This record gives sequence, structure tokens and C-alpha cells, in this order.
Amino acid sequence: MSFILALDQGTTSSRALVFDANGTIHGQAQREFAQHFPQPGWVEHDAMEIWQTQLTTAREALHNAQLNATDIAAIGITNQRETTVLWDRSTGLPLAPAIVWQDRRTAAVCDTLRAEGLEPLVQAKTGLRLDPYFSATKLAWLLDHTPGARERAERGELAFGTIDSWLTWRLTDGRLHVTDASNASRTLLCNLHTGDWDNELLALFRIPPSVLPRIVDSSGVLGETDADVFGSPIPIAALAGDQQAATFGQACLTPGMAKNTYGTGCFMLMNTGSQIVASQQRLLSTIAWQIGGSRQYALEGSVFMGGAIVQWLRDGLGLIGSAAEIEHLARSVPDSGGVMLIPAFTGLGAPWWEADARGTLFGMTRGTNRAHIAHAALDAIALQCADVLGAMQQDAPVPLTELRVDGGAARNNLLMQRQADLLGVPVVRPRQTETTALGAAYLAGLGCGLWANQDVIASHWKEDQRFEPQLDSSTRAAILDRWQAAVQHVIAWGQQP
Repeated sequence: MSFILALDQGTTSSRALVFDANGTIHGQAQREFAQHFPQPGWVEHDAMEIWQTQLTTAREALHNAQLNATDIAAIGITNQRETTVLWDRSTGLPLAPAIVWQDRRTAAVCDTLRAEGLEPLVQAKTGLRLDPYFSATKLAWLLDHTPGARERAERGELAFGTIDSWLTWRLTDGRLHVTDASNASRTLLCNLHTGDWDNELLALFRIPPSVLPRIVDSSGVLGETDADVFGSPIPIAALAGDQQAATFGQACLTPGMAKNTYGTGCFMLMNTGSQIVASQQRLLSTIAWQIGGSRQYALEGSVFMGGAIVQWLRDGLGLIGSAAEIEHLARSVPDSGGVMLIPAFTGLGAPWWEADARGTLFGMTRGTNRAHIAHAALDAIALQCADVLGAMQQDAPVPLTELRVDGGAARNNLLMQRQADLLGVPVVRPRQTETTALGAAYLAGLGCGLWANQDVIASHWKEDQRFEPQLDSSTRAAILDRWQAAVQHVIAWGQQP
């Protein structure tokens, strides 16, 4: 049994990949699922559709690898973080649509708590900011707006979980209600210093402890899948939030190493080891992973709109037929022609944290065409990430010398070169860019003994291409200054009554 099945449950699709002991993919499958936008600023998923697409892809990946359950040493699960599910313990059915991490419906609640002076307390305990991005206010909203939910929760009839908890519950037919430390650290309810649920925070957000999963290690055998799921039980040996899994998959295993994942959003994490870095630049401190009861921490900057900008160009504007077309279209012009896109479709993330900001296009003329907008869209992804790295460089105990990259958009060479140009440090793409799923596989393989230690895992990482900065510092500074000015205009617009 030298294969690992990695379940990679993302924001827009569910994926499954089978890896061997060398980290090579033997089979994979992917299914997109519906995105629901019932009101402006609201984003929802059907948790049962997530479960069905994840189960289907897992079975397809095994079939494509010509393997069955008895060939699999363990399952590793990685997931879109913060997305909040509330379900009935007896039936296993969700009470309401899952509230997605992008959802902003609780922005006013966060504003009220911030106005009451509670953010320093929350930040000191959790490393996070008071923002609707995180799970606590989403869960409170579900308890308050689902008929009878709060009373049923108090009686112990309901269960809350992020997607890792939900999938584990379904895979084990309700025998396991757990979450790992990395996912728990994204809820606003977990104390970074103790690794446990914090009673003061539970009271603040009005969350009954009875709904919470048990916090476990990110790596280590937790239990087995129900025999009916795959035909034979398979050990579940890893849970990790997608960005922490990608950091592990990029072998950023020592302090000072950093990666950026280009998915629906963009997420930059720097390993800070056993040190919790209290950010002075509005970044987040988070648990990277917990192994053998020992926690590693990270600094994180989150960009809400990364690949989702390309989806918008495809689905919202119809400027491209597929995401893959954007590089060719953007390369058909030398630059954006003075167009600048601020993609604050769901507010601005780090280091701005402006929930009311909204997307804006600047600088259009009669000569502006779709290629200029495509180029501006790629620039917007790179510029947002440059903001995050600039903040991270000020917080970090050691300077960053290179940035490892992964995710779907990391295959876009134009974007990666623009990223290196705007960061001023080399951008390095590995041969294996499926690092989120790979990280889940590594954590599971480590947990079940397939890999002896983290040094073996680090030895698997191989460079594919290195993008060196080509802009001179004065040109880079001018572009960044112009971007900052545009962001300030967008923030001011969002603050108007």
C-alpha cells in the first residue's frame, strides 16, 4: 500500500489525486460545482453537492489510477478554509447552504465589534482580524437565521464544521467530528497560543461549545472511512487547510521560506517556525500545521480575488472563452495601455482589509480593448500579491530571497514574470504545481509512515522554472505608487454613504 489518495476540496471544484511514494500522480479527477450569489456580497455552496462531487472524484481518481481501496495507505484531506457548514447530527444533512469564505454578509457585525474595541483582544488570541472572511460570525449568522437552530445547537443536536470536518463526517458515516489545528485557527474561535477553543471567544461570538469539532493534529491516523464509501476502509491520516497544505507541499518547512498559491484567491504564507509573529502590517498569524502535538506557525496575507478575476472575465464579461486564453490575449498588447483594475469584488483583503471596497477599472480610453483589460487583470493579481509581500517583508524576522509559487495561474508565464518584476525577488515554480493536494498527501504519508520524516519530503521538491525580476527599481516603484493611489480611490468610494 504505497499510494496516497488526496482529496482537494476547493472553492469552485472538488478534486482527487492519487500519489505514489515519490510524489508522482497516478490518477486524478475534478468536478466543478455551483456557486450561488443570492444577494450582493453573499456567496453560498450546497454542502451536499460538495460531498457528492468530492466522493465522485475520489472514486474516479482511483479508477483512473487502476487501483482500489486496498491499495491506498491513507487519505489526506485539504480544503477551502473558513467556509461554514451547520448540519444535523442525527440525519447528517445540512440545515442551510454553506456560507463561503468570500461571503461578506456579516461585515456589519464585525464593524460593530470593532467599534466596541474588541479587535485587539481577538487579534491577540487568534492572530486574525475581525473580518467576515472568518467562520465565527458566519456560524453565528446561521444559528440566528435558521429557524430553531440556536436552541437545537444548545441541546447538542447540531454540528458545525469547516469543509474538512464536513468531509470527514461524511466519509466516516458520522463517527468522526474533528478538525485539524490549521483549520481551527481560521475560525476566530481558536486560541493560537493553546491550540484549543477559547471560552472567551465562544462567549463573544455566541457560539455554543456543543457544536464544535474536536481539534486534532494535521498529520496522523484519525480513523477509517466507512467500508461502504470505497468498498474497504481506508485510514484518514491528514487534515489541513488548503494554504497550509500548499505550504507543506512546497516544502517550506523551515522558518523564512514562503509560497504563494494562485487559486480563486491568492494566499502567501511564510513559515515562522515555533514563533507567533504579531503582525504590525495587518497580516495574519496562523497555525501552519500541528504534528505530534507540536505547532508550526506562519504569517499569511490573503488576496480575495486571484483566479476569480479570470473567471469574471470569462463568465461575467465574456471576454475570453476559457481561463487558458488570457495569457495569449494579454500578450497581444505590450502592456495594459494605462488601464488599471482594482478587483475589490468582495472587498479588499490583506493588507487593506476594506470590506466595503468594490471593483473598479481606471484609465480606459476609446483605444482600450479586451486585451488591455486582460493584461490589467493579470497585473491586478500580481500587484495585490506585491502589496502582501511588501507587508510581509516588514513583519518577517528574516528577509525573503525567493517566492515559491503554485496553483492554476502559476502556469501562466506572463503572470509569473510580472510577479517577479513587481516583487523584486525571484519567483520559482516547481515541477509539481499540484502542491495543495501534494501537501495533503505528504501529511497523510507522514502520518501513516509512508515517509519517514520531513527531510525525505523536502528532497522531493524540484525546480521547474525561475523568473528573475527584469524591472529596474524606479519603474517598479512608479507602478506600485500608481497602484496604491488607485486603491485609495476605491477605498474612498466604498466609504461614501
